[in-house]
Amino acid sequence: MAKQDFYETLGVSKTADADELKRAYRKLAMQFHPDRNAGDKAAEQKFKDVSEAYEILKDDQKRAAYDRFGHAAFENSSRGPGDFGMGGGFTGGFADIFEEMFGAMGGGRRQQAGPARGSDLRYNIEVSLEDAFKGKQTTIRVATLVHCDTCKGSGAEPGSRPTSCRTCQGHGRMRTQQGFFTVERTCPTCHGSGQTIEKPCKTCGGQGRVRREKTLSVNIPAGVEDGTRIRLAGEGEAGMHGASPGDLYIFVSLSAHAIFQRDGANIFCRVPIPFTTAALGGTMEVPTVDGGRTRVTVPAGTQSGHQFRLRNKGMTVLRSPSRGDMYIQAVVETPVNLTKRQQELLREFEKAGENGKTNPESEGFFARVKEFFDDLRE
Repeated sequence: MAKQDFYETLGVSKTADADELKRAYRKLAMQFHPDRNAGDKAAEQKFKDVSEAYEILKDDQKRAAYDRFGHAAFENSSRGPGDFGMGGGFTGGFADIFEEMFGAMGGGRRQQAGPARGSDLRYNIEVSLEDAFKGKQTTIRVATLVHCDTCKGSGAEPGSRPTSCRTCQGHGRMRTQQGFFTVERTCPTCHGSGQTIEKPCKTCGGQGRVRREKTLSVNIPAGVEDGTRIRLAGEGEAGMHGASPGDLYIFVSLSAHAIFQRDGANIFCRVPIPFTTAALGGTMEVPTVDGGRTRVTVPAGTQSGHQFRLRNKGMTVLRSPSRGDMYIQAVVETPVNLTKRQQELLREFEKAGENGKTNPESEGFFARVKEFFDDLRE
């Protein structure tokens, strides 16, 4: 059976440039790829034909030979166009398209070998509401991995140097062909660094890093909120064999306060008020988060739950000169442990207020309750 013309296989003209060839191949390779057509022998053969055609036509020298002699230019070759150098796969065809679309197959030949960056670290710190309001400079101690002073992080004994890994030729990764797929894995000898150490440093055992406790200064900014993350670049674990260190992330949490509750930039405070002050009016003195005091006027007839707003008495706003507000919630306190005389006075007060004008809210509520039950009886 005569072999189909390579240009016809890809569906392009003989004047097609490299970009046209690549676009045509990409479309057909995706369409007939075995993973998308499991068990379809016709699709599998079409995929092989497309890969073979593209492998020839994308190479200028092979294309010139094909244009002049056709398929005969490759019939007597010890390695036919279907053999792409690694067991009949598609490292020069589909893999190139795949790498262009999705990256270098997990960091393969387009990535430079080298030791991996050090790990990031996390440190939890708890601060008081007062420190969150005004900010704080503090120190923390972190157990981490730092570069070895003896070998300067190289992992090799002083006077010697790491050498290029013979297994992966310094690439740090190895490729093997499995059917239609190219599988890439980390070199088992150098573990991806691309280097081997013949004379390991006695201090760090060839790791290039040792465990040590560091003391770091941390700036807690004014207005910091619960859950804020502070990044200290380069203060994480040192990488192996001199690789750059990771970062240290400090997670801030606020401890509970005995008086105040925070909501964003606002501060809330529940203040108990004697029922006489709530009824007759008066003043009360309340603390503020900045350590001061402020006097609040309580109007006569103040109900429990009423809020007094104090502008600019709340929390500092992060990276801003402004402040939030403070809200005082009145909680009218019911008196307890009354003397006999106090009880008598309250009963006299109750009798004097039977017209309902002294307790309009409760009178209104029970009037609605009465209407509710009257409607049910009808």
